[in-house]
Amino acid sequence: MSHFVYILASQRNGTLYIGVTNDVVRRVYEHKQGLISGFTRKHGIKDLVYVEVFDDVIGAIAREKQLKTWRRAWKIELIEKTNPYWNDLYATVV
Repeated sequence: MSHFVYILASQRNGTLYIGVTNDVVRRVYEHKQGLISGFTRKHGIKDLVYVEVFDDVIGAIAREKQLKTWRRAWKIELIEKTNPYWNDLYATVV
């Protein structure tokens, strides 16, 4: 079973959220619809701007924790390596 580390953004260079899930389509849909109370709903964070795939949950959780310790500039650089225009990638994972 695949696991995913994902980054959502409120807009280009906006507020970021990093999460981990075993179903990226369902989880991002929940964020987009405001079904999850908390940080993402409060800050309007809905655009999927980065995704990594892992074969096991341990690797995914380790990567999520690593990314959460990174400086903001490093996170932006990571996003822009594969998604320079900060397009919402949700349609590409559905």
